[in-house]
Amino acid sequence: MTVTYSSYLKVDELLKCQHPLSEGPEHDELLFITIHQSYELWFKQLLHELDFLIRLFNQGEQNRALHTLKRVDSIYRTLIQQVDILETLTPLEFMSFRDRLSTASGFQSYQFRELEFLYGAKDAKKLENYPEGSEHHQRLQKRLESPTLWDAFLGFLAGQGHDIPDSVLNRDYSKVADPSKAVQRVLIDIYRNDPLVSEICEALVDIDTSLQQWRYRHVKMVERTIGSKMGTGGSSGVGYLQSTLFRPVFPDLWAIRSEF
Repeated sequence: MTVTYSSYLKVDELLKCQHPLSEGPEHDELLFITIHQSYELWFKQLLHELDFLIRLFNQGEQNRALHTLKRVDSIYRTLIQQVDILETLTPLEFMSFRDRLSTASGFQSYQFRELEFLYGAKDAKKLENYPEGSEHHQRLQKRLESPTLWDAFLGFLAGQGHDIPDSVLNRDYSKVADPSKAVQRVLIDIYRNDPLVSEICEALVDIDTSLQQWRYRHVKMVERTIGSKMGTGGSSGVGYLQSTLFRPVFPDLWAIRSEF
């Protein structure tokens, strides 16, 4: 068969994936579904890019790693822009179909949890939200036990001859990594003496910044839509989301700012 635009992209199948549950259905439910489905597609792409980036770090590929970091940051900037569209949904428009969401909640996004684990926010308790033995549970279990992006970056630095302590390189990957003064000293030296690797460091900071900006925009969008109400699926809503703000995923790169 001849490959066409529609057959290659599975357009017919893709456009059948939006199923509003409200009566009518309510006009604005399609927007809500479309935005969140597009988020999941971007999460898939982010996981694809970040896994590739880890392989590049493991192989010592500096230039391609930097290129991939810039692509990841561009994706996050796109996610931030999509909040602009979601913010056109007024509280009354959202309430017109909110009850149909029932127990569904964004907290149940296993791809987003994978991203959290990949960035280092390891928390074994989050696996309890997925049936043991299910594909989603297995994926998160693997992420929980695997090195993070930061671990891969530190391994890359060690491969470049930088003095990264063994205790940092061979830590328990299922736990949250603590900031390291020894690593921070290495980073300061890199910023002063290794322009290319310092550019990679800044690209990591760009991703961290964009991720925090996206979290903030998401919190304010939820707050302007439902206020202090409980979130869908029984989540605590804005209160929980606010607790996630201003937590850098690469704290060592922020800690050194006052040392120059």
